[in-house]
Amino acid sequence: MGRAKTMNDERMLLSDQIRNALTDEIASGQLLPGSALDETLLAARFNASRTPVREALRELAASGLVEARPRRGVIVARTTPERIMDMFEAMAEIEATCVRLATYRMTPLERGELIDLHNASADMVAAGDVDAYDAFNRKFHEKIYLATHNSFLAEQALATRLRMAAFRRTQLRESNRIAHSRAEHQAVISAIAQGDGEQAARNMRAHMLNAASALARYIATVMRRPSDSAPPPAPAP
Repeated sequence: MGRAKTMNDERMLLSDQIRNALTDEIASGQLLPGSALDETLLAARFNASRTPVREALRELAASGLVEARPRRGVIVARTTPERIMDMFEAMAEIEATCVRLATYRMTPLERGELIDLHNASADMVAAGDVDAYDAFNRKFHEKIYLATHNSFLAEQALATRLRMAAFRRTQLRESNRIAHSRAEHQAVISAIAQGDGEQAARNMRAHMLNAASALARYIATVMRRPSDSAPPPAPAP
């Protein structure tokens, strides 16, 4: 049973790697809207079986990045830059509302856990570990949603975040973005610690709009690189 669990964990890790690689390529424009994503070709590219590829594509479909169409298989969904910026603007307002309410409603335990989580992200920034920081970043924002103690608002925030997950992840690859992101988190934490919900909301709104700008800069940089016309090498299994 232990061996089966280990094999399952390894498969899931590989599906995460495949999903992350495709996410970055789609969000940065390396994989264009309408591009076909063939399971067999992806399995060969990533040196994997079709099972983790299928799992990765299923997660990408849930986030709206790809679409499964009859007789055409899975293709990259069409999302315009204007649509992406609209999504960031909407998410900025949702996040601002969440942190404003959370500032006044979170328990001392929740506040302490948020601060501890933030402090632990320093090593990720020092190492330049985008994948680890992306996982941390999800937990950081989700703790704030839960701390609103408004289940409906938390559900809406989580659903919108899922829809934007690819773009929120990819913006972290912009030069030195994770260091700036952590500094922006610190500004949010400081306002929360001072009990100033309005300032926390302003800081969170700025944080999200900065993320949108970072994504735009990253995409512009990638599209200027002729060598990036080919997909990057597959992650190690």
